[in-house]
Amino acid sequence: MSPLFVPGAVADAPPAPDDFCLVVDGRRLMRMPDGGFPRVRDLPEGLDHVVLGTLDGVTVWAAAGERGDVGQWRSWPALAGDLGEPLASLAGRALQVITWRRTHQYCGACTTKLDDVPGEHARRCPACELYVPMQLSPAVLVAIRRGDELLLVRHSYGPTELWALVAGFLEAGESLEQAVHREVREEVGLELGELTYFGSQPWAMSGPGVVLAGFTAECADPHAEPVIDGRELTQARWFPLDALPAELPPAYSISRWLIDAALKQRA
Repeated sequence: MSPLFVPGAVADAPPAPDDFCLVVDGRRLMRMPDGGFPRVRDLPEGLDHVVLGTLDGVTVWAAAGERGDVGQWRSWPALAGDLGEPLASLAGRALQVITWRRTHQYCGACTTKLDDVPGEHARRCPACELYVPMQLSPAVLVAIRRGDELLLVRHSYGPTELWALVAGFLEAGESLEQAVHREVREEVGLELGELTYFGSQPWAMSGPGVVLAGFTAECADPHAEPVIDGRELTQARWFPLDALPAELPPAYSISRWLIDAALKQRA
């Protein structure tokens, strides 16, 4: 049975020796030699612990650390590939919380040092009362079908060898659905039929705080061919569902879940 991670921002007690603690240094996280996460007892004293929630009933904390501590440092992409869900979401939450705390120490309105808000991942300015919650960055992706074909694209950034789905960040004032239609028009020049919501996933691979919302849709024109924008995409092709390329997104990603769902629906 997979472990159960329950996010939280409140702890009933200070860190205990057997509690887990995910140590973050930039875009790296610490693993113990046996591959597990450190316990509080494994780490030096004096770390600033921040609660993340519970893992199978055990409190999980995050802390900022430095290279050269007791464990082995792994980059986030490599770590996420090994962990799978829900541990990848836990590690992503640690990365997000520690990065946000490091980059939001002072008030953006009056430059006063911010105070933590008890029971929340948020800060408040003691001088001007500015409330600073931990920001999220919503993004969308969509599996576009044309009958028994699926549109796959290659991006000009990130893992450029993978065939993935059209995706992009929301603009101010957009709904999720509007963002899907806009991104598809901009990146591949296609119009979509009705969208169906699929699910969501925290995705620290694209940066701390990113949350992906997945959709499925049929191409409105059964004869339309994609025309790439030439900036974010380098290729876009229709692939028969029974002849998809091998270079697909990793199994722990919502992009792959959408592709697998299309295959299952066809079967």
